[in-house]
Amino acid sequence: MIKNSFWKYITLVFVVGLGFSSCTKKFDEINTNPDRPSSVSAEWLATNMLTAITSKNIATGTDFIQPFALCKYLAWTEKQNNLQYNLIDRTNFDRFLILRDVDPMVNIAKTPELQNSYKALGHFVRAWVFFRATMQVGDIPYSEAIQGDDKIIKAKYDSQKDVFLGILEELDAADDLFSKGADFGGDFIYKGSVDKWRRLTNTFQLHVLMNLYKKTSDTDLKVIQRFNQVMARPLMRDYTDNFAVTYNASSGYCYPWSSTPAQINAFTIYPMVSATVIDQLKANQDRRLFYYTEPARALIASGKTASDYDAYVGVEPSDVYSNTINAHNSGNFCDVNKRYVEMFNAEPVGLFNYWDLQFILAEAAVRGWISGSPAQTYYANGIKGSMAFLANYAPSSYSHNMSLSAAYADTYAQQVALQGNSEDQIRQIISQKYIAGFFHNVDYTAWFENRRTGYPTFILNSATNQNTPASKFPVRWTYPQKELDYNSENVRAAITRQYNGSDDSNQLMWILQ
Repeated sequence: MIKNSFWKYITLVFVVGLGFSSCTKKFDEINTNPDRPSSVSAEWLATNMLTAITSKNIATGTDFIQPFALCKYLAWTEKQNNLQYNLIDRTNFDRFLILRDVDPMVNIAKTPELQNSYKALGHFVRAWVFFRATMQVGDIPYSEAIQGDDKIIKAKYDSQKDVFLGILEELDAADDLFSKGADFGGDFIYKGSVDKWRRLTNTFQLHVLMNLYKKTSDTDLKVIQRFNQVMARPLMRDYTDNFAVTYNASSGYCYPWSSTPAQINAFTIYPMVSATVIDQLKANQDRRLFYYTEPARALIASGKTASDYDAYVGVEPSDVYSNTINAHNSGNFCDVNKRYVEMFNAEPVGLFNYWDLQFILAEAAVRGWISGSPAQTYYANGIKGSMAFLANYAPSSYSHNMSLSAAYADTYAQQVALQGNSEDQIRQIISQKYIAGFFHNVDYTAWFENRRTGYPTFILNSATNQNTPASKFPVRWTYPQKELDYNSENVRAAITRQYNGSDDSNQLMWILQ
């Protein structure tokens, strides 16, 4: 009897277990998304990481315009734009979260060579993310950032100097690992070319070092020595090496300012190109004017032609908002070139570009950091690289019959050749860098350059400046509210250490001192 009962019990357990297993299997099948991978790959994590720092960071609609409003490329007419009038708010550290993917990406790579490549990519992305954050606020979490697995929930803040040292070491490691790696999957920028990634990594390090130009006497940083070491490595060769996002006609993948059947943009009627851009282009008879802008409607009505420099007029972004509206209503302003609106692939948006490198090298030559080619050579290469890019991507139908031929670019580069003392030449270099950056460098690069050098000149209008006090331009963002809420002890210690306890937009961070 006991034996029979035992076997009945075993049979019952088996049947129930089988039924439970069947139900679980059906539950799993019902709740599995066929469009979402059930396991990750190194390629998928690389794509996700690159998307976070490139295409997701290049916003669409009105958000795309924000960096160019603060950088004085544009004025805005829908309503008064805070960034145009220098009101800078709190930043966030949301980008840090993508760094959680670095270790898993490396660990699941299939070969040692691919591990090298993905590890190198991780170092580059870390350097990119931490650089942008420290440029905004100063001291940031670095050595303890993204260490939740090690039970570090509230990360300490590292000094800005230590952050920069870490960034430089990350970029050195990335270059070395890319040199030992293999072309890898998941990369929609360079198609996994380790050669191109090395060139970007080293070019970006020169940019980081140039932002340390006030720290050349620091024996830990060794800015000039490092600069020359990196110059000997592979660097960007032309605009095809740009760190840039290209676009297509699919919904969600069109140029960020375009308005096409695949992407309707209702805000394209609001921008006005600034006098900061247009006055420089007109003063030098620079044909990029015709590739960036449309002629003023009122001036065309008065008899000017679209190929006439006098048909273009800029608005001063610091002017009172009512004057800006009046200029817009009367047609006395220049809109952005129609190709930015009408083309789904107007041009790749560069987050860091070949011409940036050439202007960095020109500045380094003027400052006496490097020898060899004269500053004029690099400066001319930057100008010609910018013009070649526009000539390649902008159809002639959008150039207002003013072509950017190679011969014109050569002549123009000589026409605006560097002259005067070193400060005059720095001004010319940064001004040309600013012009080349129109609708590129969405991480406020031109604003950081103005903060660093004072060029190009941004007009301070105390009647419209929304910074406090109105007599000063802001120089930084303030710390994230989430940090103040959840990591207050560490962030407040950083504010006290750097800014005597005052987290406002007028405090000078270490690199500016």
